[in-house]
Amino acid sequence: MKCIKVVKETKENKAGTIRRVANTEADSKVSTGYWAFCPKSEWKELRKPTQQPKVVAEVSDTIEELSIEEKKLARKKTKK
Repeated sequence: MKCIKVVKETKENKAGTIRRVANTEADSKVSTGYWAFCPKSEWKELRKPTQQPKVVAEVSDTIEELSIEEKKLARKKTKK
């Protein structure tokens, strides 16, 4: 299995589209000039959903303004 990427846009394929296909199919498509080989990591990135960053900044801002006892209590609550 190899990953190929559309280099020249056609009616069926948009530029930048990445597919994972069999070796023989990949070789034949790349020879046409409309496709090019690409690393598997690019293909994997498209398949993984992007994760939203956790909102930790708001919690840390409020903890910095608290006293030592309040910080200890806040830590206990966040560890659960």
